[in-house]
Amino acid sequence: MTEESGNGAFVTIARVAKVQGRVGEVAAELHTDFPERFEQRRTLYAWSAGSNQRRELHLDEFWPHKGGMVFKFEGVDSIEEAEKLLGSEIQIPARERAELEEGAFYVSELLGCLVVETSQAEAARSIGTVVDVNFGAGTAPLLIVNNDSGKEFMIPFVESFTKKLDLKDKRIEMQLPEGMLELDAPLSAGKKEPKQPPVKR
Repeated sequence: MTEESGNGAFVTIARVAKVQGRVGEVAAELHTDFPERFEQRRTLYAWSAGSNQRRELHLDEFWPHKGGMVFKFEGVDSIEEAEKLLGSEIQIPARERAELEEGAFYVSELLGCLVVETSQAEAARSIGTVVDVNFGAGTAPLLIVNNDSGKEFMIPFVESFTKKLDLKDKRIEMQLPEGMLELDAPLSAGKKEPKQPPVKR
């Protein structure tokens, strides 16, 4: 997730799920493919959607736990203090994100893109806007696309379907197999895995 503020754009790299331990530790879900960078990322920000406030935090210790990460922040030394962080999104300034290899991009860059279906036989038609990217549902990430009437589509994000990707103008042109939008189904594990653009969080 990318979120704008008066101080510039921030991106969410984790979300506090529960209190862990008795001296202020919290367990968090990871929303980044670069957890090793917490070694350098010692200044983080906790953003609460409910209060729309961002709090600067300094990371003291961290360690992996059950697929997520446990954080111990300076000055958060009790269960009561840790509870104040529950549900908060742990963020960094967007400018501090890891640089990606050529041809790769972040999920946040896809969000808000207009998905357009093109074909040689018919004029291009708008499918909807990307609202999320789902990993783990098939062999490729799924673009979760909503149209103006509220209908949701799940479209495999693979190079063979993607004809043009314009992140600057927030537009993705795709040529999809006939009937895919009606079936609204991800690729099954039994099909040959297609080549897909590297997508990072």
